[in-house]
Amino acid sequence: MVDIDKQLDLIKRGSIEIICEEELSLKLKESQRNRRPLHIKAGFDPSAPDIHLGHTVLLRKLKHFQELGHNVYFLIGDFTGRIGDPSGQTVMRKELSKEEVIKNAKTYKRQIFKILDPKRTRIVFNSKWYEKMAFDQVIKFLSKYTVARMLERDDFLKRFKDNKPISILEFIYPLMQGYDSVVLKADVELGGTDQKFNLLVGRELQREFGLTPQIVVTMPLLEGTDGINKMSKSLNNYIGINESPKDMFGKVMSISDDLMWRYIELLTDLDLVSVKKLHPKEAKLKLAAEITKEYHGDREAKLARQEFERVFKERELPQKITQQKLTIPSDKIPLVNLLDYGLRILYTSNSKNELRRLIKQRAVKVNSQTISNINYELEVNKEYLIQVGRRAFVKVKLKKS
Repeated sequence: MVDIDKQLDLIKRGSIEIICEEELSLKLKESQRNRRPLHIKAGFDPSAPDIHLGHTVLLRKLKHFQELGHNVYFLIGDFTGRIGDPSGQTVMRKELSKEEVIKNAKTYKRQIFKILDPKRTRIVFNSKWYEKMAFDQVIKFLSKYTVARMLERDDFLKRFKDNKPISILEFIYPLMQGYDSVVLKADVELGGTDQKFNLLVGRELQREFGLTPQIVVTMPLLEGTDGINKMSKSLNNYIGINESPKDMFGKVMSISDDLMWRYIELLTDLDLVSVKKLHPKEAKLKLAAEITKEYHGDREAKLARQEFERVFKERELPQKITQQKLTIPSDKIPLVNLLDYGLRILYTSNSKNELRRLIKQRAVKVNSQTISNINYELEVNKEYLIQVGRRAFVKVKLKKS
């Protein structure tokens, strides 16, 4: 049986806020005394199909609760996902179709057990109760909150002052997320810092329905590889958990030394004190290996490290380089225009502006020669080795249509 203080230390690692810690301590003690695992809830709206390391900050904290003997409700908001969480939004969100939500939800189910223990995880869909709910039940939980309380949210208040539309559906969303906690009788709910308002609504609704209010644990929003913005696929600063070991290892190695410590704390169980005694480069190699091992196994992590060191330390080419054959309508073509004909270069957003920026920074090579002219042209019936940065390589053979 794990000491309560040690349980709290594990739960607090990397977390931003616990509301409130005293109540959590009491729940943990009661759980031990009655041998009843706590119900730990986290909701995921399947608005995008792929899970990246930013999502795993929350998943790893759920795993910590499982290691302490508690059970997780992994709630897929297949019903609320049609509305979309308005948290942090400056404009009204587009409603997803039922088909889009179901498709994305299936991919979540395949990915989460790379982290969570299936035996202590219950996957639930909130359509199970919302599709059966009578309108008088809807009125009952809608009556528990006021418009004034909703406008306490910074994002809603800002949009209201800026005369930007807020749909009634967006107002309802926090209440629906809160009602999920009522249905599941959640003891603890986890969410990102942007979710704090919604999580607190869950506490209040549980109290209104005669339940003991849930504990709220907020987790930080992980910065992406750019070190500035929240990790996001749309910003192309993400590391997906389904990426190849080589790509995953290389992307982790690309982050700044400052960001590295945050990744170690939030994405691994490595001892921060011990790792900080290492040289920053060795610490980063350890981080990259640890993350790659978690999602691909020890052997693949070792191979990824060997490949990385071979390319970077020994300045050799990777053993496997993507090859593409492109058909173009002229005898010559500017390199950046190849993107219009299907060229894909890893680690860029595959946009012309991005490629031009990298060329200006002298980060692009053609046949091992650095180029700086954004209008640099390639000829048909030739093969080129294109390198972007230190990690992305592609062999391109051009042919005239």
